[in-house]
Amino acid sequence: MNHTKGGLVIFTANSHPASRELGKRISERLGVELGKVQVYQEANRETRVQIQESVRGKDVFVIQTMSKDVNTTIMEMLILVYACRTSCARSITGVLPYFPYSKQCKMRKRGSIVSKLIASMMCKAGLTHLITMDLHQKEIQGFFNIPVDNLRASPFLLQYIQEEIPDYRNAVIVAKSPASAKRAQSFAERLRLGIAVIHGEAQDAESDQVDGRHSPPTVKTTGAIHPSMEIPLLIPKEKPPITVVGDVGGRIAIIVDDIIDDVDSFVAAAETLKERGAYKIFVMATHGLLSCDAPRFIEESAIDEVVVTNTIPHELQKLQCPKIKTVDISMILSEAIRRIHNGESMSYLFRNIGVDD
Repeated sequence: MNHTKGGLVIFTANSHPASRELGKRISERLGVELGKVQVYQEANRETRVQIQESVRGKDVFVIQTMSKDVNTTIMEMLILVYACRTSCARSITGVLPYFPYSKQCKMRKRGSIVSKLIASMMCKAGLTHLITMDLHQKEIQGFFNIPVDNLRASPFLLQYIQEEIPDYRNAVIVAKSPASAKRAQSFAERLRLGIAVIHGEAQDAESDQVDGRHSPPTVKTTGAIHPSMEIPLLIPKEKPPITVVGDVGGRIAIIVDDIIDDVDSFVAAAETLKERGAYKIFVMATHGLLSCDAPRFIEESAIDEVVVTNTIPHELQKLQCPKIKTVDISMILSEAIRRIHNGESMSYLFRNIGVDD
C-alpha cells in the first residue's frame, strides 16, 4: 500500500475498548497513529468528547463501530464530528462499516423512516463523506446529500469459502427467503455453484405484510366515499408450507445474507435443510449483530459454522459459541481511506461489482 500524504487524522469515536480494535487495525495498515481524543460518559449519561490535538486544515476520518448501546454510539459519532467541524477540519469522513437503523429504511404503517433521520443528523453535524459497507438497502445512499461509498464484503466471504471449505465445489448457495435470492445468486454465479431458495417460512419483520400497504382498515365502510367509487379490497397474503426450491441432498448448504441478528430464521432454515439432506450447513453474513441469546441458539442448532466480518465487534459472542468465525475487512476500509485522502479513484474497490451485489 502506498504511503498517505500528510494531514491525515484518524479518530475512533467509540469509548468501548472492544470497538476500538478495528480502528487500530486500519491505522496500522495506513502506517499512522490513532488521533488523540477522549470519549466518555458523564455521571448523568451525557456523552463528552475532548479532541486532544489540532485538526485545523486536516482530513479527519472518524471510525465508529456499533456497540450494544447503539443510541449512545450514534451520539458519540455526532458529537465528535461536530467537534471536528468547529475545530476547522478541512474534511470529515465518517467510517461506519455497519450503518445503524438500516432496517428501518421503509415506511411501516404509522412509523417513520429512521434511516433518513440518522442520515440527516450526520450531514447536519458536519460529515462531508461517508464510507460504509453492505447497506441493508442500497437506496439508503439517497438519504444523504454527501458522497457515500457503499463497499462490499462479498470478496472476503467468497475467499473464505474457497480457502476454508475444502469441498466447497459440492456446495449449494441458499437464500433463506425469496428476498435474499439476489444475493445468493451473486455468490452462486461467482463460485460457479447451484442455488436453492427456501420459501414459506414464518413471516418476519421484513415481509410486505407489515409495510404501509396494509394500513387501511379491512372492514368496508359506508358513507366515507361515493358508492360508485368503492375501492377493491386487497386479498391478504397467505404463505404456503415450507418448500426448498433446489436440490440440497448430500450437499453443503451455505446460507448467505447481509445481517444476522435474531437467529431464529437461520436456525429454522438450517433444520429445513437438514431434513432435505444437507450434511453440513454454513451461514455467511456481513454484519454479525448476534443479539441476546443468539450464540446459545447457534450452538444448539444444526448450523455448523457462522462466518461474519468484523464490521461489528463480537468477541464476547465468539467466547460463548466457538462456531462463530470472523473475517477481517480492515484492508478494504484502510484502502478506501487512503484513496479518499490522496484524491484517487475509488473504482478499483468496486471492480466487477454489479447492481445486485
